[in-house]
Amino acid sequence: MGFLANLKDYAGRQWLEYLTKSDRVLRRLDHLERNLPWQENEVEQTRVAAIQAELVFVNRVEPYVDIMYLACKEAKEKGAKLVVFPEDNGTHLLGLLPGFNRLIKSLDGGKISVGKEEILIADVFRYAGPYTERVYLTLFSELAKRFRMYVHGGSVILPRTDGKVYNTAFLFGPDGKVLLRQDKLHLMPMEVEWGLTPGSIVEVVDTELGRIGMPVCMDATYFETFRILSNMGAEIILLPTANPEEYNRFKALRGIWPRVQETPVYGIRSSMVGSLAGFKLTGKAGIFAPRELTEKRDGILAEFANPEGVGLVFADLDMPGLRAYRERTRTEQVDAQRIYSRYLPRIYKVGAEDAEDTDSTRRDH
Repeated sequence: MGFLANLKDYAGRQWLEYLTKSDRVLRRLDHLERNLPWQENEVEQTRVAAIQAELVFVNRVEPYVDIMYLACKEAKEKGAKLVVFPEDNGTHLLGLLPGFNRLIKSLDGGKISVGKEEILIADVFRYAGPYTERVYLTLFSELAKRFRMYVHGGSVILPRTDGKVYNTAFLFGPDGKVLLRQDKLHLMPMEVEWGLTPGSIVEVVDTELGRIGMPVCMDATYFETFRILSNMGAEIILLPTANPEEYNRFKALRGIWPRVQETPVYGIRSSMVGSLAGFKLTGKAGIFAPRELTEKRDGILAEFANPEGVGLVFADLDMPGLRAYRERTRTEQVDAQRIYSRYLPRIYKVGAEDAEDTDSTRRDH
C-alpha cells in the first residue's frame, strides 16, 4: 500500500505507532551506552558545540537514534556543556512513511502529486507529527539527561492542536526537561508554499551557562530578532539552520555573524547539509563572538571548514568577558534604542500600508 493511501488507512497508522514507540528509542540508547560508552571530560570553561549534520531519511528509528547519540557523545567527550543540532532535525523521520522517498520526488510548488491527487507538504508533516514528536522529545530529553548537558535538539516541523504546522526548536536541560520552545518567525518562500505557519513571539530562558535565546535560521536575516532577544537579556543565541542553496560566503554574511557584532551576544550556528525536496543544503556550523572577544579580531571562535561536510566545532565562551564588554558598550546601545523607538514604528507602519496596497492591487487585477 502506498503513502497516500496510508494517510487514510488505520493499518498504516498502527504500523507507524509500532515503529515510533518510545521503548524503541530507550532500548537503542541502552544498547549504544553499553557498546559505545562515553568518557567524561569536565572543563571549567563554558564550552559549547555546534553540529553540522547530513539530512538522511531513515526507515527505522534506530539509525536516527545512532546519529544523534554519536554527535552528543563526541560533544560531551570534548567537554561541551551545551550542544546545538541543526534546523529540520526531525525531518529524517519522514522516511518512516511508506513510499515517502519515491513520492517526495514529485514535489512541485509545495505539493506532492500522484495521479490526480495532491497534498501539501504540511499535510505530510501534520500526519507524521504525532510519531515524529514522540521520537524527537523522547530522544533529546534522554540524551540531555544521560549526558548531563544542555541539548538544543534543532528544529522539528510539527502540528499543533489548532491544526497549524510550525517549524519549532526545543532546548532541553540536563534533567531532560524542555526549557524553551521557539517557533520560527520568518519562513522561507518554500516553507510558505509547503503550508507552514510562522511564529509570533520570541522568548529567553535562564540557564547555568547564561541567558539563552534561540531563533531559527531565517530569523537571523533581520537584526530586530537578535536585538529584541538582547533587550530581553539574552547573552547566548542558538541558531539552527538548513540553508537550501550552494554555499556562498557573502550570502552567509546576511545571517548570524553581523547579528552577533551588532547586538552583542555569543552566537552558535548549527547547519544541516545534504538535500531536501530537490534543494541542496549547505552551511558552516560555527561559534561567533563580538570581534573584540576573539583572538584574531574576526568575530569567529570556531567554524567548520567544509560547507558540505559532517562533524562539529566547539569553543569556550568567556561569559564574564562578554558581560564586561556589554557594559562598556551600553551607552551606544541605549542611544541606538532611542533611534529605533523614534523611527522604526513609522517605517514598519509605512511598510505594512504599502504591502496592503500591493495586495489590494493584485486582487483587483
